[in-house]
Amino acid sequence: MKKILTGAIAAIALVGIASPAAAQTNQRHYAGVVAGIPYTSTNPGPFATFGLEVGLALGVGTRYTAVADAPSDSESATPTVTTTFNLTGSVNKDCSFYAGNNASATNIDFGVIGVRTGNNENVNSAFEMVGPAFANIETLTAGCNFNNEVSITKNNVNGLVNSAAGGYDTDEFQANIPYSVTAAWTGVPVNTVTSGTGQSLAVSTSQLGNTIQQGAWRSNMTINFNAPAITNKGLVAGNYAGSTTLVLSAL
Repeated sequence: MKKILTGAIAAIALVGIASPAAAQTNQRHYAGVVAGIPYTSTNPGPFATFGLEVGLALGVGTRYTAVADAPSDSESATPTVTTTFNLTGSVNKDCSFYAGNNASATNIDFGVIGVRTGNNENVNSAFEMVGPAFANIETLTAGCNFNNEVSITKNNVNGLVNSAAGGYDTDEFQANIPYSVTAAWTGVPVNTVTSGTGQSLAVSTSQLGNTIQQGAWRSNMTINFNAPAITNKGLVAGNYAGSTTLVLSAL
């Protein structure tokens, strides 16, 4: 009897520490002595169980049962769960160019464009430009935060034009002053991911405009205007004017 109880206690202990994944417990054990012969029966079938239960009713033998059950998982167990979080946001396309604090900052005045006015000048050089006219602009803030196009366009391919020149001998005089424009900054070619290097865009004296495409960039920018001295013709007196437009445009 002590052995039977010991076995029962051990079985209960095992049931208590079983992992959640263990199968449910349904144990039925019998033991006894009939006609001096000991017997045991473990999980007998229905017919044998009936006979053993009759024996118990008659005071023969003993019985041990252990039953344990728990609800199954509510869903299929997943030992490894992977979750991906998709983070989103947006940045607006923008281009910047600091051009001073008011409109006067972009009005570039060469002042008097000197011509050879001395009465001792040779007729072949009289009224010609004394030297080139130039202007330099620098801004410390320029750029775009996306692929972009840098464009420089003059309003007139002839450069600075005297719109009220009156009459003149076209063999000896002209009423326009051609000029070139060169812009320089630090950037990268369009759709290129690399360290920035020196970039430039030039519009020659004979061009109306020019463009270049770039990747996102930010740096200082210099713009140089140069009107070479006209030495083959004289300049008609009057006011000369022209405009140049710089456009930074995100693509």
